[in-house]
Order: sequence, then structure tokens, then C-alpha cells
Amino acid sequence: MSSPNFDHPQQHTVTVRVLPEHIDVMRHTNNVVYLQWLEDVAWSHSCALGLGPDEYEASGHGMVVRKHELSYLLPTHLDDELILATWLTEVDKLSTHRCYQFIRLSDGQTVFRGSTHFVCVDIAQGRIRRMPSAFYQAYSAAAISTAP
Repeated sequence: MSSPNFDHPQQHTVTVRVLPEHIDVMRHTNNVVYLQWLEDVAWSHSCALGLGPDEYEASGHGMVVRKHELSYLLPTHLDDELILATWLTEVDKLSTHRCYQFIRLSDGQTVFRGSTHFVCVDIAQGRIRRMPSAFYQAYSAAAISTAP
């Protein structure tokens, strides 16, 4: 396959293979697995920006899901290799918006698209708070403009 056709040119990617434990009674990847992959690629991207679990803990703040939008476009099956791509599209002092696109390597087909709205919370109190400046700087610097 030639290079994948991503929705945006500046994405963070992780490659995964569909394993036997991912397969459900319908003989395709279970929907819950996609949710885990969203978390995995989002954490990978955040860590690449210097904001991993240790930084969240040290700051006493973290980003939690407010809303997911998920579109399962094509099924995936045992041993399919997928590129999980993510990028940030909006960042403000309280939240981030992250998009996802999963592409099957064998045929270049986009099998999944999604988005997540995250909000910043104080870990100890569980209340929405402004992002620490390190969060805002890292996430806003990585955000991709979606303006035409």
C-alpha cells in the first residue's frame, strides 16, 4: 500500500494488529476495543507532547472525556494491521477536541472516524478547572487548524 490518506497531514500515529481477544461473536473487532484504542493513541500523543500520567499527577490536573462521537465505517478482522491516527483541533483554557481516523494498512481503507471532547479537571476534587499553563501550551501548540 502507498502512504495512507489521512484527513489531516499532521497526525500522531500508533500501529496495532487485531488480536484474537479483540474479536467478538460477530467475528469482527468488538466496538469496545475501538474505545480502548482511542485512549491508547490519545495517551501516546499526549505523552509525545510531554504530558503523560506522571505530569498529570504532579500537576494535580488531568483531561477527562466529556463526549465521544464514534463512526464505525468498516469492520476489521483478525490479523488486520491498523494505523490509529489522532490530532487536536481545538484547545481552550478548559478543554481540548481530538479527532481520530483508523486506516487498515492492507487496502488503505478508513475503517473508523471519531472525536472526543476532553475537559480539564482537578484530580483530587473531580471538578472542572482551567488547564495548567504547561497543558495549555503543549496542547494548543499541537492543535491543527481546521479552518478552510
